[in-house]
Amino acid sequence: MVSGAIRSAPVFAALGDVTRLELLSRLSDGKQHSIVQLADGLQLTRQGVTKHLQVLKRAGVVSCKRIGRESRFTIRPKPIAKAKEYLSRASAQWDDAIDRLRASVEE
Repeated sequence: MVSGAIRSAPVFAALGDVTRLELLSRLSDGKQHSIVQLADGLQLTRQGVTKHLQVLKRAGVVSCKRIGRESRFTIRPKPIAKAKEYLSRASAQWDDAIDRLRASVEE
């Protein structure tokens, strides 16, 4: 069984960039968006946006569908939800460790 950390690492790496977070925010409405739509208002070329989208695609957080000559991107929430679950478990483990440390210090 692959650990949550190993499974979530590519997602965390992909989300570690402000541009990619902005692209995910734009995709969060659940609709398909073209590169032109996603690039609108960003200080990047369409080619730059495409490179960021490819990182997100490799991490599994977006999917791409060709419609004619256009690529349409949509968010895939499941990998993000799995990463969130991992963070929740890790947070609970740290909370338990801090509680044990506090109890030890207070004794």
